[in-house]
Amino acid sequence: MSEISITFLGATETVTGSRFLVKAGDEQILVDCGLYQGSKEIQAKNREPFPIDATTIKAILLTHAHLDHSGYIPLLVRQGFTGKIMTTKFTEPLLAVVLRDSAKLQEEDAYFAAKKGYSSHKNPEPLYRVVDVEEALNYVHSVPYRQQFEIGKNFTATYFPSGHILGSAFLLLTIGDKNVLFTSDMGRTNHPLLSPPDAPPDVPLTAVVTESTYGDRVHESPSGEFAREINAAINRGGSVVIPAFAIDRTEVILMALRSLIDNQEIPPVPIYVDSPMAVAALTEYRKAVREGDVGIREGVSRTWSNQDPFDPGTLTNVTTTEHSKSLNDIKEPHIIISASGMATGGRVVHHLKRVLPDDRSTVLLVGYQAIGSRGRALQDGTSRIKIHGDWIEVKAHIAAIESFSVHADSSELLEWLGRCQRPEEIFVVHGEEQATKIFKQKIQSILGWKTIIPRNGERFII
Repeated sequence: MSEISITFLGATETVTGSRFLVKAGDEQILVDCGLYQGSKEIQAKNREPFPIDATTIKAILLTHAHLDHSGYIPLLVRQGFTGKIMTTKFTEPLLAVVLRDSAKLQEEDAYFAAKKGYSSHKNPEPLYRVVDVEEALNYVHSVPYRQQFEIGKNFTATYFPSGHILGSAFLLLTIGDKNVLFTSDMGRTNHPLLSPPDAPPDVPLTAVVTESTYGDRVHESPSGEFAREINAAINRGGSVVIPAFAIDRTEVILMALRSLIDNQEIPPVPIYVDSPMAVAALTEYRKAVREGDVGIREGVSRTWSNQDPFDPGTLTNVTTTEHSKSLNDIKEPHIIISASGMATGGRVVHHLKRVLPDDRSTVLLVGYQAIGSRGRALQDGTSRIKIHGDWIEVKAHIAAIESFSVHADSSELLEWLGRCQRPEEIFVVHGEEQATKIFKQKIQSILGWKTIIPRNGERFII
């Protein structure tokens, strides 16, 4: 076979925008096709011309439905991509949920920006519209975990459960006699719903492409901080707003809240999930639990066969804009879980605008907060923050709780990688600069592997 290469088109020196182009002979495929998220400067990369002619890409191999891995797909289709989008059973419906919600929010944000006049563009336009998403979904095909499938004449691929979100996978790509392993976002062994990540396939590896989101740290052990923060806000007469990724983080938080209420560790206050995407995702998670899907942790389906793991009896799903706005009128203590998880957009921004000036209330940050995001600014202690063109004073209590992370930390990643056959080289991506550098050092010192941090657009022969 002729030359084989990997070109890194995203997720380099940042934690979003995963896009990896693999070329073998006259065929090329894209592993993940994500949006950049975070600061305006980072998000501006989404509007830059795609460096590859979309019509020349044979397929997209999608590892999971999160927007930073999937959100660029409608743009690529609009640019002429007509190949297959291959993914797993539950990623297929979740992808539809994520992309439709993304397009709808972009359309709403563009309208709102034009109406309020806070955009720097005279006529702000969304990256893509719902009609673009519907076109893109025509190309999606799902395959079972652990089953090889062929793409073109040069590629064979296999998805394995990664325990990150429902449907998530790490990917083994076989090209002739070469094997390339993509960890994508690696989950943890202690997820309350999902099976732990599969062991790495026992095959010789030419290259590994690994995430490094938490490559510079080890997660805190679960503690009583979550309950303490909620109780403190309730005792002050305030509300709790939790920016949470709509897929998986919302489910994990709801299970934790149900446990706290069932065990009388917090009072049974009203809980609102204010995100159409999260409500739709909950449907898919409930379905997976009912079916005993291979991605669901052993025993979970039996435990929750006649109960809803997410509802302690006080849960309300909020789908309409009118219902969301009505939450502003609630006077008694309550909990709102809303997307986006880094407060970069969506309904949670409106809730933050209301609660941040209230010193009785609490904002709980339960996920990774990328540099440049509103969530990161709040985590770093900013005294005011810009929302919809207005500066908002931050008087509410801000707390970050890392134990809810569904990303493997550096120790967990190293333990998992250490079970791989030694690759010829490993590429460290999907992390901020400090995280990737520290994780590179750890791989070299502990595993002794040749380790590379690629730059954006850099191409490597494998």
